[in-house]
Amino acid sequence: MRKRGRRGVGDETKTVKLRVGGMFCPSCERRVSLALRGTRGVKAVTVSYSDGLAEVVYDAQRTGPADLLAAVERAGYYPANPGWRRAAGLLLIILAIYAALSQFGLLNLLVPDRLAEAGLGHGMLFAIGLFTSVHCLAMCGGINLSQTVGGRGLAPASLYNLGRVASYTAVGFGVGALGSAVSFSAAAQGALKLAAGLFMVIMGLNMLGLFPPLRKLARLPAPVLTGRHPLPVGLLNGLMPCGPLQAMQIYALSTGSPLKGALSMLLFSLGTVPLMFGFGALASVLGRKFSRQAMTAGAALVAALGLSMLAQGWSLSGLPSPPAPGDPARGGTSAQIENGVQVVRSTLQAGRYPAITVAAGRPVKWIINAPKGSLNGCNKAIFIPEYGLEFKFKPEENIIEFTPANPGKFRYSCWMGMIRSTITVVDGG
Repeated sequence: MRKRGRRGVGDETKTVKLRVGGMFCPSCERRVSLALRGTRGVKAVTVSYSDGLAEVVYDAQRTGPADLLAAVERAGYYPANPGWRRAAGLLLIILAIYAALSQFGLLNLLVPDRLAEAGLGHGMLFAIGLFTSVHCLAMCGGINLSQTVGGRGLAPASLYNLGRVASYTAVGFGVGALGSAVSFSAAAQGALKLAAGLFMVIMGLNMLGLFPPLRKLARLPAPVLTGRHPLPVGLLNGLMPCGPLQAMQIYALSTGSPLKGALSMLLFSLGTVPLMFGFGALASVLGRKFSRQAMTAGAALVAALGLSMLAQGWSLSGLPSPPAPGDPARGGTSAQIENGVQVVRSTLQAGRYPAITVAAGRPVKWIINAPKGSLNGCNKAIFIPEYGLEFKFKPEENIIEFTPANPGKFRYSCWMGMIRSTITVVDGG
């Protein structure tokens, strides 16, 4: 906080610069400005979201810095502490949350096993949405938080969920009308998740007031980086590739009617609203009453979930990357030579894929046993970008065949990018 004074006529005019925390989008400038202008004795206010500063010209005989800071706090913001220790501590917390999510596979456990069987009634469609909303919260909870934490009332949560419901319904109408499911290739899923993950990380860091240069991205015209606009973000959120959504798209396709397809997706999306809306509304209410604590906790979770989505997108895109938290130990099961073919035997687990080691230049026969109860909505299909393989598991024995050409360590993942593992290829000699 820095002061400088200049004498007016019949008053004592001063200027002060306040560091304001909690501004995570350009629209916050207006809120802070209005709060400060409403304070007696304030003559002029200039607020910069990018710099995290508010410059106030005021009459020192009528008000002071303490009154100005109180006005900022009443508006839901707080005096910022730009110290490097705070920044380092918050980054460690974000990384710890991300490591816990990855190491223990917490998000993978929430993926449903079976969805949208033919002939479901309207009540069952709503119930499917209600029960699978836990998965929606796991996949999109960070985006939900980024649009609702620190908001005013229930409007942000309402607009965000309205966008989701409208998007789901429109997709159902299109799928039913065209007779083909809206599907995404693994590369397209990876690109979308990379973009969404980057957006979430930037939002989280901006909400925490870290790395001010990132705030300039909120000035870009790109819709996903314009900050706080819950309705369009909800509309885009409805296009996110995920297991429950794609299963319901298949069901909408089976109706053979645009109206029935739209109705099925509408009922499903309405089922996801109670948990998603409640989560966002609670964050919004807490953000008003306990703005600093709620903002910090919510922003750290947004950034951690963003890192998780970035990792998923990176795996699906096939880009090389170092091992992440939750990846298996190096090496894994080694191949055995049988009749000139490298044979690897593995057992599928619900939340983890096996790591294997093979040699370059020799055919591989990978036998994966999927015992009863091991298959779920996430691990049911794997994507190996190095060899262009997409394989869907069935119960009991599965065989994947390929010939590795070059030595190296290559990552593969489930079709959603949430479960990851490695194939280590050593020199054939």
